[in-house]
Amino acid sequence: MLEEQFLTKEPGDLFSQCFGCGPEHPIGLRVRCFKTDEGVLAPILVPRRYEGPRGAAHGGIVTTYLDEVLAGAAVRATDRLSVTGEITVRFVRPVPLEIPLLGRGRLTARQERYVDVEGSLEELATSEVLARARGRFFFQDFQDRSARVAPPVPEP
Repeated sequence: MLEEQFLTKEPGDLFSQCFGCGPEHPIGLRVRCFKTDEGVLAPILVPRRYEGPRGAAHGGIVTTYLDEVLAGAAVRATDRLSVTGEITVRFVRPVPLEIPLLGRGRLTARQERYVDVEGSLEELATSEVLARARGRFFFQDFQDRSARVAPPVPEP
C-alpha cells in the first residue's frame, strides 16, 4: 500500500483551501498524491461538471490536475514546498469524464532555487497517455506570506 503525501495536515493549514489539493475547498479538485520510489501517483476522476468539448475534460482543468501532480512530485523529491513557475502541457488525446485516470509525476532536475518535474495523465484501465506536462517549481518560504493570504472560500 502506498503512503499518502500530505500538504495539509490540520484544518486551516496554508493549502487547506487550495482549489487543486485542498481538502477544505468546497468545490475543489482535492487531488491526493501517493509516494512511490519514482515520484508520485494520483488517482483522478474528472467530474462531468468540468466538461469542455462534448464528452471530454476542459483543458484548463486537465492542466490543473497535472499542476497538482507536478507539485506533488516536487515535494516528494525535496520535502520542500514550492510554487509553479511555469508549466507546459501537451494534450495527446481528449481526457474522458467519469473514467478512472492516473497521474504520474517525477523529478527531472534539481537546482538551488527550483526543481524541474514532469508528469502524465493516463487512463487507468489501458495506461494510455492522455496528456503530458513539464514544470519548473520554485521553492517558497510561505511563512512570509501568511499576512497576505485571503480568507477561506465560503460554502456555495
